[in-house]
Amino acid sequence: MMSIMSERKPVEGRGQHLDETAKQIIELLQDDGRLSYSAIAKEVGLSEAAVRHRVQKLIESGVMQVVAVTDPMQMGFARQAMIGVKVSGNVRQVAAELSAIDKLDYIVITTGRFDILAELVAESDDELLEIVSEQISALERVVTTETFVYLRLEKQTYSWGVR
Repeated sequence: MMSIMSERKPVEGRGQHLDETAKQIIELLQDDGRLSYSAIAKEVGLSEAAVRHRVQKLIESGVMQVVAVTDPMQMGFARQAMIGVKVSGNVRQVAAELSAIDKLDYIVITTGRFDILAELVAESDDELLEIVSEQISALERVVTTETFVYLRLEKQTYSWGVR
């Protein structure tokens, strides 16, 4: 049985090295996450069982997720925001502390004006205020925050393909 990932070690920041069939499966699912295993099998030239196995391995290894993506505003949430966080000291430790806050959906360590960007979806302005002022700003190493409230989701895609 062929492995979906090659034996070469990935270069830092480049992820895992996938074979062409795995890349093709990912691209098909990026285009339509509801595509059936049999439809994928026809496209890539494998059996349905082999595709099912490969998809499961891609999910288990953390290479991909198959999820429903929604527009939070259309789902009834009042606020979506990105919070820029400037820290003193160990950025990774603060990122780990932020990751423990359930209401934060996305945490990324970055360069530039902020050390960390954190995204959240809130039911109200009061909830947004509570999360920023009582949870994020209350962390010991957080120096300052800046909140960017989303007014409208104009574009959101996950179809960058594979390399």
